[in-house]
Amino acid sequence: MPEPTKAPTPAARRKARHYAMQGLYQWQMAGANLGAIEAEFRTDNDMTHVDVDYFHELLHAVPQYLSEVESVFVPHLQGRSLEELDPVTLALLRLGSYELKYRVDVPYKVVINEAVSLAKKFGAAESHKFINGVLDHAANDVRAIEKSAR
Repeated sequence: MPEPTKAPTPAARRKARHYAMQGLYQWQMAGANLGAIEAEFRTDNDMTHVDVDYFHELLHAVPQYLSEVESVFVPHLQGRSLEELDPVTLALLRLGSYELKYRVDVPYKVVINEAVSLAKKFGAAESHKFINGVLDHAANDVRAIEKSAR
């Protein structure tokens, strides 16, 4: 009898987001093929403790649903345009907005906290504050019921 599939741990999801953000950054900057980016990450990194299914989903779905994803956060850019955003901030806003819109199984606070954490690690000095504000406002739109229940 096969073993039941274990739910991914928060740490495995965190690592999936980490690699997905880096892959999206690479895709944005070089326009590289997503399959090639994924293969490179799977070859170059120890994926033992990574939710690889989630990594795959994020890496491929964000570009696939790009206009829908961007429509989640663009209204909350506080007068900035997409072109004014640095590549790390843009990748994180896309990633977080995808999760807010399409992964309602992930609490909105987790989505925001994970994006802020990655911004502190990889982003510009104060980008985490901007990302927090944009995603919090976006959550008001796409997760209004969840936010009002808290």
